[in-house]
Amino acid sequence: MEFFTPFWISIFIFAITFIGILSEQVHRSLIAFCWAVAMATIWWMLGWYSHEQIQNSVDYPTLLLLWGMMVLVAVMEKTGVFEYLAITIAKRTHGTYWKLLVALWVFTSLSSMILDNVTTIILVAPITLIITRILHFNPIPLLMSQAILSNIAWVGTLVWDPPNIIIGSVAGFSFMTFLTYSLPVVTLAWISALLYILYSCQWDNKVKPKYIEKLMEIKAHKSITKPIVLKKSLFVLSFVIFLFFFHHALHLAASTVALLGAACILLLVAPHDNPQKYLKKLELSVFLFFTSLFILVWWLEAAWVLDYIATLIADWVETNIVATAIVLLWWAAILTAIIDNIPMTIAMVPIIGFFESQWIPGTNILWWALVFWVGFGANISPIWSTANLVVMAKLELAWQKIHSKDWMAMWIPIAFLWLSIASAALMLFGNYFMG
Repeated sequence: MEFFTPFWISIFIFAITFIGILSEQVHRSLIAFCWAVAMATIWWMLGWYSHEQIQNSVDYPTLLLLWGMMVLVAVMEKTGVFEYLAITIAKRTHGTYWKLLVALWVFTSLSSMILDNVTTIILVAPITLIITRILHFNPIPLLMSQAILSNIAWVGTLVWDPPNIIIGSVAGFSFMTFLTYSLPVVTLAWISALLYILYSCQWDNKVKPKYIEKLMEIKAHKSITKPIVLKKSLFVLSFVIFLFFFHHALHLAASTVALLGAACILLLVAPHDNPQKYLKKLELSVFLFFTSLFILVWWLEAAWVLDYIATLIADWVETNIVATAIVLLWWAAILTAIIDNIPMTIAMVPIIGFFESQWIPGTNILWWALVFWVGFGANISPIWSTANLVVMAKLELAWQKIHSKDWMAMWIPIAFLWLSIASAALMLFGNYFMG
């Protein structure tokens, strides 16, 4: 067998990168960047691909969406609005850990139903860090759970999840179809996740908040230091949210909406100032990491690695479509924890489409298996969800750190529970999902 081929070289470099990221001996952004450059250099020197193809491997819309929303939040941070929300939530919960956890979960869930999960985490993370700093709580469990929760929430909707948008477009599923079929399963996953995190955080729940009397005396409205800037920021944020709802009808990319919001808020708030004081708030290491991952994963696609994996899955299709869906759910969920969920979705869409073209009855259940596995499987690893990476970056800026092994030890059990819930739903209501 010839190993010096794009197929095997891509697998080898990707495996080294993944192991290096999990080992945490070198920062994940740096190791991903170094190996992405190495892979691009090797492929270019051997004449397998050109500079243009290497440049096109980066998913610029995702990076621009992230950049635009970070700018918007960086400006809003200057107004004190996050301190206001943090103090209000902390006072309403009286500093009780489990009440605070539930309140933030509900807030995150509702936000995730309106905004994409990345934007939700960018907005919620500063509030959570301020609350935990005031009450002297450990921020790590709260932020970890919010990232996972935001990832769960969008599995039940069509609008904010790129894999769901791809699936909905190809399979012809509407917004209401997702609410009818996917949301009940997501609701059960949400409840199980809440119970799991409450159980896991029993020790944190016993920690008594410090300075609670002083907290109750704080006037939340005094946190607003720049009311005029806040009004302008809220106007721009409302405008951005409105465009997010209708950007498909307006033929605007989500990244364009985010950049429009960033441009408007900088122009309205500080037209004569150097924007550097806002831009320095952006987590540039996140952009470096994502750019590197896009290059690495694209090489897997270009070398036909993902197509080969999808073909192996396709070979397992049997006459029992429900059993096939469950096998796909588990097998691909594990792969999604290793390979980003968007390329996995893109690789699997033509496979399921082939089954439909062969007039195999009940293939709709395979689409729902795809929805659940890319949604739940991505939570196993801390590096294959944008929301997870944003949380890790925010904690690092706050001199906190989540180790990959700790993340996986915390969330692998609950991810398997979610996959079990989805499997039970597909098994018990197979005819319903095949309809």
